Amino acid sequence: MHVWIDQDLCTGDGLCVDTCPDVFVQLEDGIAYVADNGAAMNDPGGGGSLAPVSQRDRDAVVHAADICPGECIFIELSM
Repeated sequence: MHVWIDQDLCTGDGLCVDTCPDVFVQLEDGIAYVADNGAAMNDPGGGGSLAPVSQRDRDAVVHAADICPGECIFIELSM
């Protein structure tokens, strides 16, 4: 599983960071980003920053996507 955020849709509520801080970070601009090994990945408005999701964080990432008010979290399943 991989995840990315469309920053153009992000409302900056930070619910994703509260739900899964290992995968999501919120920067000084108030917008959420996915992180890989703690480093924010930045590709605003596109899926070029796909962060891998560990087995441990999968349920939390899905929950974060479900509760996101901006509906900006996108999950891609690995086959």
